[in-house]
Amino acid sequence: MKAVQLSKYNKNSSIKVNDIPIPKVNANEVLIKVAYAAINLLENLTISGKVRLIQDYPKPFTLGNELTGIISEVGSMVTDFSKGDEVYTRLPIQKIGAFADYVTVEAQFISKIPNNLNLKTAAAAPLTGLTAYQALIEELDIVSGKTLFIPGGSGSFGQMAVPIAKSLGLKVIVSGSPRLKNQFFDKGVDQYIDYKQENYWEVLDNVDYIIDTLGPTEFDKELSVIKTEGTIVSLINSPNKYFAKKNNFSKLKTILFSLVGNKFDKKAYQKGVNYRFIFVRADGKQLNELTHMIERENIIPNIDSEIFGIKDIDKALDYAFNQHTNGKVLLKFDDMEST
Repeated sequence: MKAVQLSKYNKNSSIKVNDIPIPKVNANEVLIKVAYAAINLLENLTISGKVRLIQDYPKPFTLGNELTGIISEVGSMVTDFSKGDEVYTRLPIQKIGAFADYVTVEAQFISKIPNNLNLKTAAAAPLTGLTAYQALIEELDIVSGKTLFIPGGSGSFGQMAVPIAKSLGLKVIVSGSPRLKNQFFDKGVDQYIDYKQENYWEVLDNVDYIIDTLGPTEFDKELSVIKTEGTIVSLINSPNKYFAKKNNFSKLKTILFSLVGNKFDKKAYQKGVNYRFIFVRADGKQLNELTHMIERENIIPNIDSEIFGIKDIDKALDYAFNQHTNGKVLLKFDDMEST
């Protein structure tokens, strides 16, 4: 079978398409014939090695974190899924590999695709959906009726996070591109700040929660608009001591994360604000809950019109990382010849 693999961390998105064997299925796993896999910012971070302290593997390894597909083989201990089921997943951090014709994954990390989605649209849901779910439920511990702000939230994350947050009873504010303003009002956002017309730090104050998608340069501005005792959870800043302890990292990694996250912890502490970092994990039970939420709220992720095959992986990565897309960029595998 074909697989997109990385043999060395690099800044040039240098990867190869290799022929590798179809993986064998263990008793608690299923073998999935991949239909679509989504390209995320996480792939860029993985290729560059920026997240290797969290997500690292013997090389070469197959890239890709989320997918849809059809189960083609079921392990002997798997009882909740059958051959032919259409499923989706955010693969576990310990074993990614969505950019391939086939992938094996433990059944505990998958879910049947939502009834209102198909193999294409569902491919954009698990990673961003679980990120939003874990950020809102676990890190922010939200209270209905309070205010959530997502700076830079008009990308693929915000497209999933906004309807999920609204379904949980939050007032939601997003700043982002003017071309996506109407799309986000359709998704239920309460306030949309066109970053070309307004600076959010000049028009907002006293928000309860912030999910940061922009990184370190925005941290001081985000602190200026959040309430005392509010919480900022970042998808892109540095991990910190809290993150390391929560995820049971080694003593060495805990020390490292404490050092790199110290400046964010210190600034947040001075403002009386909580700082959190999230690196989304696979969780089949949460994915199943997310599935019901997607069906109930009829959440449909945006897919960019440009869909690529594995032979065009270089073009696909360049497009996803460097262009203004209108949703998740997908790789299509279901009509690929496999060996």
